[in-house]
Amino acid sequence: MNKEKEQQEISVLGRLLSMEAFIFLMGLVSLGYGVVNGIAVNVFFGLFILAGGVVLYFVKRKDWKKHWEEQEAIKLRLDEIRKREKEARKP
Repeated sequence: MNKEKEQQEISVLGRLLSMEAFIFLMGLVSLGYGVVNGIAVNVFFGLFILAGGVVLYFVKRKDWKKHWEEQEAIKLRLDEIRKREKEARKP
């Protein structure tokens, strides 16, 4: 049971120190620095970094294997439809 608890702690620590969290933190720091000191460039980059962190979070959550399987199935269906249309046009 102690091993399981250690694994959970490592998992929580891994999530807290993830790249997404670091990017989000850097965006907040840049945004805060820009707001406090009145520097528009830092505000812009802070917002840009935060938006990029949100996009990265959703991209990493997506099940890409399932996505590409769905795309392959769609491609196969379209190929079949085109083949039938081509055969129907032949005299």
